[in-house]
Amino acid sequence: MLPAAVPYLFVVVIPSVQGTGFAFTDWDGLNPDWSFVGLDNFARLFDDPQAMRALRNTLTLVVTVTLLENGIGLLLALALNGKLKSRNVLRLIFFTPVVVISVVVAFLWQFIYTPDGPVNEVLRGVGLGSLASNWLGDPKLALWAIAVIVVWQFAGYSMVIFLAGLQSVPEEQLEAAALDGAGPVTRFWYIIRPLLAPAITVNLMLSLVRGFMIFDQIWVTTQGGPAQSTDSLSTLLYRNAFQYGEFGYSAALAVVLTVFIGVVAVVQYRFVLRGGNK
Repeated sequence: MLPAAVPYLFVVVIPSVQGTGFAFTDWDGLNPDWSFVGLDNFARLFDDPQAMRALRNTLTLVVTVTLLENGIGLLLALALNGKLKSRNVLRLIFFTPVVVISVVVAFLWQFIYTPDGPVNEVLRGVGLGSLASNWLGDPKLALWAIAVIVVWQFAGYSMVIFLAGLQSVPEEQLEAAALDGAGPVTRFWYIIRPLLAPAITVNLMLSLVRGFMIFDQIWVTTQGGPAQSTDSLSTLLYRNAFQYGEFGYSAALAVVLTVFIGVVAVVQYRFVLRGGNK
């Protein structure tokens, strides 16, 4: 393990410890001189309306993306796990967005969401022109528009993991249940779902972490606007560190974000594991 542990120590562990230490200072990122300020950065964070708004936006994105991404991924996996002739082509099509760089995906959807872009043109073409909107310019819609981008990109990732989990489901059990009169929903709930517990755990964990760390899609499309309606902890951290030179405060934001990810991940893992062992 030593060849892998040494680079990990210097690339991940040591910088993380140093960054945590800077969360208790007023370092500006450039000046070698800094002062210890204790918990001032954390107190400022919880008294900062912008930070609280970013936290609410982040939690909204996490919940929305996790539910939709895994729900759509599971439905796709169930649909493409059968004997459909075109299943391999469809799997490739649904997985393709995953391998595209997030920045490229964000630029693509930025065009799609323009007032004269494909989304509004389709709505006008089917007689629903009244629903056409400035998707990234409306504070009430921008956050949900970004959630759609993330779900579109990563639903295929969840699909592949669920497909791998479905390979462990014995066909004999499903056939026996069908002969006993169990319908599709009953077979899924009592046979497929318990056997998918490991895949569900992995997918939920990845979705939660990814949701907390969403940055590229927001920064490219809105940079946290309009009116800070799409600001997340990641974009707020970046802006304070690299635009305002408040590295100490940004480090405190990073620590809080890391704690949120750790707590949510542990709770989710234990909950799903307990459910899978019933």
